[in-house]
Amino acid sequence: MDARVEHVGSLLRPQSLRDARGAYARGELTPAEFKAAEDQAVRQVVAMQEEVGLLVVNDGELRRESFQSELSAACEGFAGVDINAWLWGEWHSAEVGDAAIARPADLAVIAPLRKRRNLAAEEFTFLRGCTGRQAKVTLPSPSLFASLWSPQRSTGAYRTLDAFLADVAQVLCEEVRELVRLGCTYLQLDAPHYPLLIDPGWRAFYEERGWPLERWLGYGIELDNAVIDAGRPATFGFHLCRGNQLSRWLVAGGYDAIAAPVFGGVHADRLLLEYDDERSGTFDPLRLVPDGKLVVLGLVTTKNQRIEPLEHIQARLREASAVIDPRRLALSPQCGFATSVAGNAITPEAQRAKLALLIRAAREFLPEPQHGSAW
Repeated sequence: MDARVEHVGSLLRPQSLRDARGAYARGELTPAEFKAAEDQAVRQVVAMQEEVGLLVVNDGELRRESFQSELSAACEGFAGVDINAWLWGEWHSAEVGDAAIARPADLAVIAPLRKRRNLAAEEFTFLRGCTGRQAKVTLPSPSLFASLWSPQRSTGAYRTLDAFLADVAQVLCEEVRELVRLGCTYLQLDAPHYPLLIDPGWRAFYEERGWPLERWLGYGIELDNAVIDAGRPATFGFHLCRGNQLSRWLVAGGYDAIAAPVFGGVHADRLLLEYDDERSGTFDPLRLVPDGKLVVLGLVTTKNQRIEPLEHIQARLREASAVIDPRRLALSPQCGFATSVAGNAITPEAQRAKLALLIRAAREFLPEPQHGSAW
């Protein structure tokens, strides 16, 4: 795989698709008609990615309600799953204002998981037919779903959090095996819950599920590695962010506290890291990235319309290159443009311009990559 630029996964849903989703929810479109609208939207975003020069493309997660929603869409066993299941939290932004979204009161796994369909196999097979370039499929990290296990409501189905997450990991292992069988060669796990552990409030929430911090960073990574190992020989990316919904964020802080166990322990080939503003801390944790891994720096924000100056990207790359060999660097936006159907406060034109900026910056400022399996 030869790519010094990629995007994290989600792209803005075209208005036509948003309208179709609403019409389908109201019963005004048949399933086949809605599927045709999804297909057309995917063709359009794939064409956009190719036009700006991306060598790694995906379907923009356009078929999903949220980047993580396909587990509950594909498996029975959950209650209280609506859009707020993926949006809840104390969100922050100096530009668009803070927002508090309540966790659905009845959100929980309440029965053993039973898979109705695959999570992303359909996405990949359609994408494969739309492009001859490197196709990427994104999936959530298993332990991200710990938030769906409730000590009050879930013990009838899963006595412990460990039992629930073991089943989640099994579903994801089966999914990556099927994707590889279908010809997928690049997969990405999204794991925003690890940076959330930096924040005392979020750490308390996760520890209430039954694990101390050390177990989150130990057993959680063990589950990630089970999924990654099940998907070999595909290349794996691993994305770590601090929350990204409606142009807002959840937590601030550098990767320092989690860098050693996550950077060193996860079996992924490419680490996609958020470095778009001061919330991200310094580049010092990159010293802990093992030699066999490549770092995809998220230097362009998806949270606002401003197009970063090319010189700013160059300066940030110089800073990072003082810590890690620039031949081990690639570029991306800091996160998705539309982590859920709601999207960020950004136009399609700005989305395209930011992707084009990254292509230009890579061509002008990044050396040819080291030869290796992750490229």
